[in-house]
Amino acid sequence: MNAPAPRPQTAGHLINIDNGGTLTDICVIAADGRVHRTKTVTTPHDLSRCLFDGLRKVSRSLYGEEDLQRLLLATDYLRYSTTQGTNALVERKGPRLGLITAGTLEGSALATLDSGLFESLVGGRYTHLDLGSGEAALETAVTRAVTALTSAGANRLVVAVGGAGSEAEEKRLKRILLRKFPQHLLGAVPILYAHEVVADEQDTRRAWTALFNAFLHPAMERFLYRAEAQLRQYRTRNPLLIFRNDGQAARVAKTIAVKTYSSGPRGGAEGARALAAHYGFARLLSMDIGGTTTDIGLVENGEVRTERRGRIEGVPSSFPLCDVTSVGVGGSSILRVVEGRIEVGPDSVGGAPGPACFGFGGREATITDVFLLKGLLDPASYFGGEMRIDVERARAAVQERLATPLGLGLEAAVAAAESAWVEKVARSLRSATAGHPETVLAAFGGAGPFLACRIAEAAGLSRVIIPGLAAVFSAFGIGFSDIGHVYDQRLPSADAASLEAVRQQLLEQARRGLFAEGASLEQCQLQFTLQVTVGDQESSRPLAADAGLPADLPKGAALSLHLEAIKPISHARLEGRFGVATQPAQAQGSRQVAGQALPLYRMEQQPAGAQASGPAVLEEAFFTCELQAGWRFELNSAGDLLLTAVSSS
Repeated sequence: MNAPAPRPQTAGHLINIDNGGTLTDICVIAADGRVHRTKTVTTPHDLSRCLFDGLRKVSRSLYGEEDLQRLLLATDYLRYSTTQGTNALVERKGPRLGLITAGTLEGSALATLDSGLFESLVGGRYTHLDLGSGEAALETAVTRAVTALTSAGANRLVVAVGGAGSEAEEKRLKRILLRKFPQHLLGAVPILYAHEVVADEQDTRRAWTALFNAFLHPAMERFLYRAEAQLRQYRTRNPLLIFRNDGQAARVAKTIAVKTYSSGPRGGAEGARALAAHYGFARLLSMDIGGTTTDIGLVENGEVRTERRGRIEGVPSSFPLCDVTSVGVGGSSILRVVEGRIEVGPDSVGGAPGPACFGFGGREATITDVFLLKGLLDPASYFGGEMRIDVERARAAVQERLATPLGLGLEAAVAAAESAWVEKVARSLRSATAGHPETVLAAFGGAGPFLACRIAEAAGLSRVIIPGLAAVFSAFGIGFSDIGHVYDQRLPSADAASLEAVRQQLLEQARRGLFAEGASLEQCQLQFTLQVTVGDQESSRPLAADAGLPADLPKGAALSLHLEAIKPISHARLEGRFGVATQPAQAQGSRQVAGQALPLYRMEQQPAGAQASGPAVLEEAFFTCELQAGWRFELNSAGDLLLTAVSSS
């Protein structure tokens, strides 16, 4: 392994963007160290619009006037994460896939893993080839298969072969298909070969990974290349970097679509890991509540909990995925009455039409409408005062959708809705908090801080940290990523010659890949790992750059070599400490919440070290928190809040 490359210091701005289903968050770490952030409503019909709307807004924060050109010219790196691919899969909005299998792998084997998902993505558009029928017969069979699948509506094909020699057989089929259906012809159907996506000994997992990638590719390609082209018009210093679900970033042309799945929650996880390390939290449970989902992750002993073979909608994939539990409850979740009780989500009104109080045509009741009616939200200060929300529209929606069906008055319906919302979030936390009362809860996302104390109490926790950048914390977390690439290749045999040949091939791939990122291998951190597979059992072993094969390898094990190449780039930074509170916080008036006048503490107007006890309302430009009785807060110099149950302090 090479010595760690030095961490570069930024000479320009760092821009991090997290594009969610309801809101798009922008966090700019300026060259002078100050952080500027904003939010804009996501425009699903054209994601580049909300991207550039947000950049224009944040340029006003930096310069006092809108100057997008100046902002982009002064930027070193622009890192971007989007839920576009994830949403496409959830909503089943993508190409009609066709599947060609051969060898020991059959489409029916994939369907049994998740028949519903397979039915949505592939349906009946799959066929199996006999590889032993001779070259002429195979060419005829391949031609007929492609013709039949495209006639059935497939507009993108995946080829996956199972068994020994699967990569060689897929390459053989590729040669035939390129002869029979050359790609330069108009209307040529894109064909993806499973071995080109990942080297994985488990055939069904590798095939599913290829299917996921083929399904996500078109939507991601169209938007990301369009966004990159628009940025290029401003002569940006470096290309757009896509933050991936492995915690690293790469340019659009070097990123595969499946790596963008769940990348937003990974940004929050990377931020939580940095937060835990900075404050010395041994166990930090992150609760990222956005408009549509609550994403829950765990950082324990400095590590983000990760699944070696991450699941996508319950189906194992070939790639590691951050072990994030996503629950369909957020600030824009639809509240409805079902069989005499309030049901929360999982569907959401998103950013369009949004909650009823947004005034964009939405008529469903959401928790945002409930908090407005309760008095927790102030129409004059919501969204930093940039969005006026309508109490009467919220009242009409809650009365029609909740109060009347329940036979309750408006106030009682508001209280019932709040309790149902809290319980759904808390229920999703309990499996991670059971037996671990020392766990600290990190509450972020636009809706994370709202009722963090009540949620913590319901989950058995007594400490909550709300980052000063809570409303854009997943975007901020993206700023802890580097430029990174991962390369895998199977070893044809378990001997020193095969190992060295594959090692050199991976190094050459990495050299070419990093050259496209404007870096050399000498600037990178390199880590080799040997993947050992025996049946369904897998293990990983770090391998020095000049080491041979371990002597204790299991007999008959399948071996793959894995190379991770990381080019360090400028990171975000954390500051501030707790435990140095020196003065009482100063209230900026009061707010009527559920009929009670509570002190209002505006975070921007509090000095470092300010502290106070609840009940109270804590507010800054993009988040609001109700501090319950029996809790106190401490604000540090970084703007981070530590909420502590008084009885446990």
